[in-house]
Amino acid sequence: MNGSESGFNPAFNIATIKQVVNEAIERVRMTTPTRLRDLIRQIRAARTAAEERSVVNKECAYIRSTFREEDSVWRCRNIAKLLYIHMLGYPAHFGQLECLKLIASPRFTDKRVGYLGAMLLLDERQDVHLLITNCLKNDLNSNTQFVVGLALCTLGAIASPEMARDLASEVERLIKSPNAYIKKKAALCAFRIIRRVPDLMEMFLPATRSLLTEKNHGVLITGVTLITEMCENSPDTLNHFKKIVPNLVRILKNLILAGYSPEHDVSGVSDPFLQVKILRLLRILGKNDAEASEAMNDILAQVATNTETSKNVGNTILYETVLSIMDIKSESSLRVLAINILGRFLLNNDKNIRYVALNTLLRTVHVDTSAVQRHRTTILECLKDPDVSIRRRAMELSFALINGQNIRAMMKELLAFLERSDAEFKAHCSSAMVLAAERYAPSSKWHLDTLFRVFLKAGNYLRDDTVSGTLQIVSAAAGERQAYAAMRLWSALERAACAGDASEKQPLVQVAAWTIGEYGDMLVSEASNAISMVDEDGVDDFVRPTEEYVIDIYQKLLWSTQLSITSKEYLLLSLAKLSTRFTTRPSQEKIRVIVDTFGSHIHIELQQRGVELGQLYRQHAHLRGALLERMPAMEAAAPERDDPEPDPDPLPAPDTPEQDALLDLIIGSEPLSNGDVEHVPATTNNNNTTNDILDLLSGLDLSTPSMPVTTPVNNNPVVPTTAPSLLLDGLFAPTPQPQSQPQETLVPALERGPLRVALWARRGAAGEAALTMRAASTAPAPLHDFLFQAAVPRTFQLDMMSPSGTVLEPQGEITQVLKITNPSKTPLRLRIRVSYTLDGNPVLEQAEVNNFPPDLFN
Repeated sequence: MNGSESGFNPAFNIATIKQVVNEAIERVRMTTPTRLRDLIRQIRAARTAAEERSVVNKECAYIRSTFREEDSVWRCRNIAKLLYIHMLGYPAHFGQLECLKLIASPRFTDKRVGYLGAMLLLDERQDVHLLITNCLKNDLNSNTQFVVGLALCTLGAIASPEMARDLASEVERLIKSPNAYIKKKAALCAFRIIRRVPDLMEMFLPATRSLLTEKNHGVLITGVTLITEMCENSPDTLNHFKKIVPNLVRILKNLILAGYSPEHDVSGVSDPFLQVKILRLLRILGKNDAEASEAMNDILAQVATNTETSKNVGNTILYETVLSIMDIKSESSLRVLAINILGRFLLNNDKNIRYVALNTLLRTVHVDTSAVQRHRTTILECLKDPDVSIRRRAMELSFALINGQNIRAMMKELLAFLERSDAEFKAHCSSAMVLAAERYAPSSKWHLDTLFRVFLKAGNYLRDDTVSGTLQIVSAAAGERQAYAAMRLWSALERAACAGDASEKQPLVQVAAWTIGEYGDMLVSEASNAISMVDEDGVDDFVRPTEEYVIDIYQKLLWSTQLSITSKEYLLLSLAKLSTRFTTRPSQEKIRVIVDTFGSHIHIELQQRGVELGQLYRQHAHLRGALLERMPAMEAAAPERDDPEPDPDPLPAPDTPEQDALLDLIIGSEPLSNGDVEHVPATTNNNNTTNDILDLLSGLDLSTPSMPVTTPVNNNPVVPTTAPSLLLDGLFAPTPQPQSQPQETLVPALERGPLRVALWARRGAAGEAALTMRAASTAPAPLHDFLFQAAVPRTFQLDMMSPSGTVLEPQGEITQVLKITNPSKTPLRLRIRVSYTLDGNPVLEQAEVNNFPPDLFN
């Protein structure tokens, strides 16, 4: 009896029998571990986080114990449970080596779990992943396509640069495989390798182009993805693949014209994923290339007209088509078609599609503004959308559509939006409306009306620069327009004061106070009846007030506890100016009483203004009219450097030390004290040259009297006045001090452009004095690299302390102390030089100060 007749199979040898028997014995001997589904149930059944941790820790302890055994039949199940635990956020690194053991297993089920564990638990930061390279190479040469697919997926997921270089040749070989499954997996792996190591791109170029000739859609989509990545990373590769535009057009045309294919159909569209990928690649290939764009114009038009829009699948393809049309050098009719598609998107019920349409229109509005203008009504409707993101994009697009022809209609809609919008929109919207009105205003009256409506509707959300910009516009307007502004703002201020909501419209209060203070005489005069107060809506709500009524409204606002200190400062100064605009004696007396009340205000700024303005009603009443007269028109341009006219042919500037520069500073004028000088430079790194200084001094008349007197108060910019002894006599006179605390004397030094420099002289011991330099700026931007330098005759000794800073902020101050010794007690003559940088432009100013008190060194 032979083996086959007895039922014995020779293939079933002794080793196989032994393995089966051992596995059966081990299953009987060992406790069967918990299955994955049971572990999931236990974790989900945990009511607290502590209970969940207890279940996880218990299971991890069991899994660790099984890993200590060499041949565990449950390794695959334990790794699967460990991966689930890892997904929950618990540590699972102790299973890395067990994953390598599963990968080395000949069974596919073990490899599948092992490779999954490697992708989740390993990365290039850990040395363990290098051990997997040999297993990957073996599996890439496997005869089983699914094992090869597992290896390709893992390589693409965890490949380090070293691993990618070692295995790139294997991946390139597999791209040429006749098996479509392996080919698409290899193409995706090459995509990840190129992203990690761009230098390997050239290796895959020959094999990549052949992927577009495949019939399998999976291979086509991976091939297009790979080519897209190459073109985005390399301009040379982009030029190489421009030859495939006809191939891509043909594939896309076949997809559009192909009949129903159940294998690739999605909601009635043939393989939309492949269409989207091809459209994206066409967009990259056709950008800035007229020839390639011409080749794809027809197919883009076919896609745009033949794609069904009732489903999201069709909308996705249309969106990619629109992006391609707007990025390439397409025909104007095609761009109009693309914008019309976006216009249809705005009517879609899906808010995501509406948002995408607005976002795309915002990016393309400058390409074809007239085409987007046709959908202006729909865009304005989106301002009423309940979704905040759509409203924001619609607002930004609306401002991009404003021009000289539609400014009136657009502003009307945007004003309505500003009134009902949330607080987060008001600041940006109001500022953009002010800029648009300034740019496209059809008339000065319309401009003023629009600005005032923005102030009313935006309230306190207006930015500070809007207030100053509006004041400049009003001051630069014609006389009749200034009167119109004062009347219109008075109506708004009166309504706000009577309604009690002035605290919610403080920028309006500030602009109205300034304007009424400047042009209040036009407000109450009978000549105001001749000015038309009909606004753009045909409304005339102005009633000419009496002087007493205006003062009553001011008093009500000044007494309000909710107005800010800044608004009250505007109102108080405006009220003081009205004392020179109003003519009746009772009105002026009432204003004086209100101003005097603020002389004892609890806030120091208001108290200071009250005291200062109160002096204009007593000792210096004769100066009140001149000091509070109407301001001249403000300049719209930013403050520029106010230097003397430069020499048209400056001399070359040789390098000289800083001491020589200061020496030349003195020599450039009349000789001082027998021609001998002593110079003490400030600490600086600047190297100014002799000829540059002489050139600047050539246009400086040093024999003229010193600059007007400046009085710094509370670290505010020093304000020029005609004579402090006249206006502020008795107000800021130094309080009598003991002899141990000598008095300071103000000596004006320099007033050029935005810079104001004053010296406060204080007498010290016999033959000694101290000067405190105080510099302030009226520029809106800070002055950087501020440097103050001084020089005295050689008979004097000058010691300069370090300055308080090198950046002079607006409304700020820099101080520096100068100690001077004068043994001969001769009159002091001081030459100063100030340098700074404003808006990136260096500025250098120089002057001579010689009006120090004669008894300074006595």
